[in-house]
Amino acid sequence: MLFYLTTSSLDVSFKKFIVGKFLDYKTVDLKSITSQVQKLQIILHEIHAENMVATRIEKIPPLWKDLNYLKHKRKEMGFEDLIIKLRIEEDNRISEIKIGSTMLEAKAKLVEPNSNISKKRKRQGFGENKKGKTAVKF
Repeated sequence: MLFYLTTSSLDVSFKKFIVGKFLDYKTVDLKSITSQVQKLQIILHEIHAENMVATRIEKIPPLWKDLNYLKHKRKEMGFEDLIIKLRIEEDNRISEIKIGSTMLEAKAKLVEPNSNISKKRKRQGFGENKKGKTAVKF
């Protein structure tokens, strides 16, 4: 059990180190571009070898706040799972834009009965039939 705990903590720290290297990487004018591209390829290969999704999640646009929960998940996720979640989110955003532009607001009109009109009608028709004769009540 001790071996598992030390291995997992070392593995987590190594993954964080790789993520940090990727996020902090910047190209510089003073060095040749080929050497910089090679370093970036090595970092990306390490990320791919570790099947790390955290670096990709960090690079998601800031407007996609709904996917911030992915950073805090304890269960590891593969690239395929991340791609599926990103496609679903993108489809949802596209459908929201389409629906939002064509959506009509529902407006309810409140109609209150006019109490004067209803009382007059009741008084005029009470006790009389159509020909003007009084009706017999039982």
